[in-house]
Amino acid sequence: MHAFLQDFRFSLRQLRKSPGFALTVILTLALGVGANVVVFSVLNALVLRPLNLPHSDTLYNISRRPFGWDTQSYPDYLDYRDRNNTFSGIAGYTFEDAGVSEPGTQQSSVTHNIGYTVSGNYFDVLEVQPELGRFFHSVDEHGPNSAPLIVLSHAFWHGRFNSDSRIIGSVINLDKHPFTVVGVAPESFHGTELFMQPDFWVPMVNEQQLEGGGSYLNDRHDHTIYLIGRLKPSITAQQATDNLNAIAKQLARIYPEDDGLDAKLAKPGLLGSTLGTPTRAFLFAVMLMALLVLLAACANLASIFAARTADRTREIAIRLAIGSGRRHILRELLAEAITVALIGGAVGLTAANALLRLMSQWQPITTVPIRIAVNPDFSVYAVALLLSLASGVFFGLLPSRQIWKIDASQAMKSGSSILTGFHRLTLRDVLLLAQICICTLLVMSSFVALRGMMRSLHADFGFNPQNVTLVETDFGLAGYTDAQAFPLQKRLLDQVAQIPGVTSVSTSNNIPLGVTGYDQVVFRPDTSDLRVSSSVLDAARFTVSPGYLEAAQTHLLAGRNFTWHDDENSPKVAIINNTFARIMFRNQSAALGQRFKNSNGTVYQVVGVVEDGKYRFLTEDSRSAMFIPLAQDHNTATFLIVRSQILRPEIASGLRRVLSGLDPRLPYTIHSWQDSLAFALFPARVATVALGVMGLLAAMLAITGIFGMASYSVSKRMKELGIRIALGAQPMQVMRAALERPVFLLLGGSIAGLVLCILASGVLAHIVYQATPRDPVVLLGMVLTMTLLGVFATWIPARRAQSIDPARLLRDE
Repeated sequence: MHAFLQDFRFSLRQLRKSPGFALTVILTLALGVGANVVVFSVLNALVLRPLNLPHSDTLYNISRRPFGWDTQSYPDYLDYRDRNNTFSGIAGYTFEDAGVSEPGTQQSSVTHNIGYTVSGNYFDVLEVQPELGRFFHSVDEHGPNSAPLIVLSHAFWHGRFNSDSRIIGSVINLDKHPFTVVGVAPESFHGTELFMQPDFWVPMVNEQQLEGGGSYLNDRHDHTIYLIGRLKPSITAQQATDNLNAIAKQLARIYPEDDGLDAKLAKPGLLGSTLGTPTRAFLFAVMLMALLVLLAACANLASIFAARTADRTREIAIRLAIGSGRRHILRELLAEAITVALIGGAVGLTAANALLRLMSQWQPITTVPIRIAVNPDFSVYAVALLLSLASGVFFGLLPSRQIWKIDASQAMKSGSSILTGFHRLTLRDVLLLAQICICTLLVMSSFVALRGMMRSLHADFGFNPQNVTLVETDFGLAGYTDAQAFPLQKRLLDQVAQIPGVTSVSTSNNIPLGVTGYDQVVFRPDTSDLRVSSSVLDAARFTVSPGYLEAAQTHLLAGRNFTWHDDENSPKVAIINNTFARIMFRNQSAALGQRFKNSNGTVYQVVGVVEDGKYRFLTEDSRSAMFIPLAQDHNTATFLIVRSQILRPEIASGLRRVLSGLDPRLPYTIHSWQDSLAFALFPARVATVALGVMGLLAAMLAITGIFGMASYSVSKRMKELGIRIALGAQPMQVMRAALERPVFLLLGGSIAGLVLCILASGVLAHIVYQATPRDPVVLLGMVLTMTLLGVFATWIPARRAQSIDPARLLRDE
């Protein structure tokens, strides 16, 4: 311990003697460690760390095997719950938005809030205890609409009701239906999805009141709810999966609707595989990029330490001559490296903590209550310490070879280390080559992400979001049923069409690339066996009013648009997209007049074919879509699509007047259609920001590395360069002699990084929308960037080489 303290004090004295060197190392390492702490904290919060629930390692979502098929029907949930022997409990949940008001308050006090509808055993399965009051349980349910109870989240209770403990037992209205407050959830509990912070939980048996229409409680076709289960002690995930699949086969033999039903387990918190699979791939890939930044920083620091050790050759030689051991000197250098690494790691951790606090308050999509609490825990601090120590050991031990090779007598005679010829690569050359290779990879990745973002913004959506104002509402929030909402929707369309500047207006129950979506299994019209295995395709389903194609600017390829005559008294009709027509009827012209059947047995006649588009995700392949007229399929969910020729604020004021006159109790939000694309564009934007930051850090490291090599090369060859000038060398010849090695390493590292980026395109595909490193624009951007970085980093050393005064230099020597 005494020797360690001596080495530590000595390292601090050495750092005080070289403040510029110390500051460079600390800031460089702070960038590398800070980037890794931020990425690892997000990775830990979303992937590695389980939900903040008791025994959370035994909790699993019960999904289906196809990717993204993570919801189940309520009848299937009951069968899984009652027939399995591997789970101690299985609960169901889904999301619900509701108009919340208090009895006796003004109509304008209705707010739009989002929460969970859950099975009665939800809190029991999760083993959560209330902060105030009690939770509801299965014994509170006695059939549909039998449990008008509500549990408030801590944040909603604090913000809406000022943490009033007298709220227990009082009544609040959800969609004009009274619900009794029975409890308040603890502050740390936010449900079973990490990205969402709900306002309330209500029993699922009351869903008909909140939906305002039909019930999914008895429909095996309606896959609406998520399932989460807790494994029994000593039961493995594979045993539980096998047990559930055996039940699924039994159900398929009994119920045709369950044909092909299967089960798989997924870790909870990210909507099963829907968000879990891409999120995990994205974060692990970004973590790899962050580690590359740290590796580049370590290579840079190792080069600096190697140069520093070479400059201290005479000092080390004198110490060796008077009896100091090489091990002792190496230990002192290592202590110096670890000391500065720990300081740099602490600075990086402090900066990362500040950034993570901002991220925890960030709400990336204003229309959806997405907020991820990223709070560093012990594992994050341990990783920061480990990375700092590993970095210090890495660049602290690399100069050890120089220590063992020093010839004390020769070093004291020459006063410096012996320079090697140009054609022999030194340790510093190899380190700089690796650093430039890594930096080129990261810079090029940032260009790939930027190009992916540009492609996502200019993709062919199958609709035009420009100059469109959206009003997002749900008549169910004001207590209307599907049938009651229809005349109000017609009245709304008529009045909005009269607003000056409006060119077209329509409604849809959901919008392409929106947060929500509905699918429909499609059969041939003569199919009597309506099992999934007998279906032809699965189509995205939209319920729209006449005028939708004009408002969305979706091109009609064949047939006609909807009219108000397509109502309940007319034959069921549909408009399909080109992919639907190709799969079902071979082509668009053959589709007109043809019929198909949905999973409920309803037969539709095709009256029009429209262009393909993007409906759920930007990255999806061409998929089928169908549009049903609103007059034949009433729905309270309403997106009012208003296309206009004037500014949105002027349209918004007219829309508010119309909506307040229609029903002042109706909550709504007004925004542009482009704003509503935030959810679909979120992955591309995050990838661009993440890789852009990595590329910026890499560019900074590349500049410091090349500048350091060029400056060191010029400083060590001042005498040689002075002699060259004295003998008549031209300025360009002097510059080539001084900077030939750094430029050679820059060119070699850039080529190696380019090849590595092309080989790593598979990893980039997990991060970037349509990752293409071979894109000519990306290649040109990378070449120009590395050229500019090289010019910028070598400018000062080049000027120094050109300004050498040989007479003065030789006189000083």
